[in-house]
Amino acid sequence: MHEENKAAPNGCGKIRSGTQNEAALLALMEKTGYSMVQENGQRKFGGPPPGWEGPPPPRGCEVFVGKIPRDMYEDELVPVFERAGKIYEFRLMMEFSGENRGYAFVMYTTKEEAQLAIKILNNYEIRPGKFIGVCVSLDNCRLFIGAIPKEKKKEEILNEMKKVTEGVVDVIVYPNATDKTKNRGFAFVEYESHRAAAMARRRLIPGTFQLWGHTIQVDWADPEKEVDEETMQRVKVLYVRNLMISTTEDTIKAEFNKFKPGIVERVKKLRDYAFVHFFHRDDAIAAMSVMNGKCIDGASIEVTLAKPVNKEGTWKQHFNGQISPGSENLLGFPNKEDGHQKSLGRPASLSVRLNGQQSPGPPEVERCTYPFFPGIKLTPISMYSLKSSHFSSAAMHLDYFCNKNNWAPPEYYLYSTTSQDGKILLVYKVLIPSIADGSQSYFMPDKLCTTVEGAKELAAQFTLLHLGKHKRFQL
Repeated sequence: MHEENKAAPNGCGKIRSGTQNEAALLALMEKTGYSMVQENGQRKFGGPPPGWEGPPPPRGCEVFVGKIPRDMYEDELVPVFERAGKIYEFRLMMEFSGENRGYAFVMYTTKEEAQLAIKILNNYEIRPGKFIGVCVSLDNCRLFIGAIPKEKKKEEILNEMKKVTEGVVDVIVYPNATDKTKNRGFAFVEYESHRAAAMARRRLIPGTFQLWGHTIQVDWADPEKEVDEETMQRVKVLYVRNLMISTTEDTIKAEFNKFKPGIVERVKKLRDYAFVHFFHRDDAIAAMSVMNGKCIDGASIEVTLAKPVNKEGTWKQHFNGQISPGSENLLGFPNKEDGHQKSLGRPASLSVRLNGQQSPGPPEVERCTYPFFPGIKLTPISMYSLKSSHFSSAAMHLDYFCNKNNWAPPEYYLYSTTSQDGKILLVYKVLIPSIADGSQSYFMPDKLCTTVEGAKELAAQFTLLHLGKHKRFQL
């Protein structure tokens, strides 16, 4: 076992030497009977545990743990996670220095234990003022491939991917929103395992790799959010995709009501997809079966159960292709249609990721209100003396970001156009005067909004996303 050379504090805040660390881990192994091996930047505790017979636990039994104090190890962590159930394997990611990397994966023997761990340990105060995050972990087996020629059919893409990579199971291709004879310039490639997908990504990732004479884009696809069966049993909303842009909400409602008059409560359509709300779940299930594959205005539609928004707002991280599902805003803005939509068919939420982190503002921002009693002392404070975690608005986060980099405040310029149905649509251009030095100084999203507030938030998020790609800018 690797012996840490540096001293580290234990859970009581006292400095603990490398020898003491090793002694604590050996004591844990002796007490539990589990083995411990360090390899490839991670330390494995168990996997399998003593006396285990049969195959490893099924998919859905592993949780991802983030925000672990860097000087905390298995002797402190394992007892905490054992509260939820029997641990099959605990994998703590390690630095060469001997510190942990701030995150781990815990596999339980059953899905129920994993769900209980999320319930009781997410946002758990593991040390004074230190809160960990716990969510479900999934092995990602799907790659996003962008910059694909739009005239290519599914069969051509599938055959080509099988030629250049191994373990291809399927390819998912969506028709263009305006021209159904073409694809959208991207596809999702499903592999037989996470390892096969990782090997394919490694082979395809260099910018020199070309398909059909085009340099393609390759990244991990954002997996669809998994919702527990109990929640899905209550869903009475259908997600309908591959609609024509010109198809109206009234047309969709009328088509679904043909199956059984009066069953549709309302329809919300965004671009080429829609959400159909039913009064009763049984009618939604029956309509899904009947309407999937039907033609509306010449387009063959796909109908599935909509996955509900997680109103508590989960966080998400991804490391080495391991991605945990975050909340999806079903009525949010879709990603860019051509070549940049990494989530499988679902519209993205308004939040964006900067350098792999969810932004603006972490989801644990506290939005509660507290009573203001007479006599409470108030202290003048500038918003710029706060931390970025205090901002839930992208516009406020961008303002804070500019101040942090000693820039002038961002300037917003509003533009409008009229949609085909007569609605006024709005978009903001954001100018950052302080970076007008040859690099891009203004930013404008490729989506239009119906409200000024929505347009400003989207523009601010778009700007933050692009600024985050430049390492010289301090986020």
